[in-house]
Amino acid sequence: MHIYLETGRLTLRRFAESDADELFRLHNDPEVMRYLNGGKPTPRQVILDRTLPRFIESGFFAALERRSGDFLGWFHLRAPEGGPEDEPELGYRLHKAAWGQGYATEGSLALIGKAFAELGARRVFAQTMAVNLGSRRVMEKCGLRHVRTFHMDWPDPIEGTEHGEVEYELLCADWEAAQKS
Repeated sequence: MHIYLETGRLTLRRFAESDADELFRLHNDPEVMRYLNGGKPTPRQVILDRTLPRFIESGFFAALERRSGDFLGWFHLRAPEGGPEDEPELGYRLHKAAWGQGYATEGSLALIGKAFAELGARRVFAQTMAVNLGSRRVMEKCGLRHVRTFHMDWPDPIEGTEHGEVEYELLCADWEAAQKS
């Protein structure tokens, strides 16, 4: 097991082929997927052929509860395709049982710290639907600030798309200043 980082309650490790069932369960919970695809199920073959190989490749980390070893979901910290390497995107997806317990904030803060202190990031950003208030609150708790609201042309729009997407960011200089205070 390749551990990427640990926090007080979480272990973030690289994905492995053996994570297929956990990933399938997570990506097939309608509430978890509500702001991503409107809660539609993801076929197992898509998880096996596309999602899991991409997650194993880089930037995605399985999130385990340290004490029990239970799979809680995942986080990612990676530059978007074609984007600057020093501007990674932060993301996460957790099982409902992990919601409201601070895991998203805890994992995000650890990844933000690693991005700035070890990986040479200039900026960390995150995006979500404007109506996804839970994720927006996590971003704010982590020190990210709203920088823009934008609209995308989705081929299969879901409820809330009409309100747009939001982007939040944290610059390294602001993170460093917060560490000193």
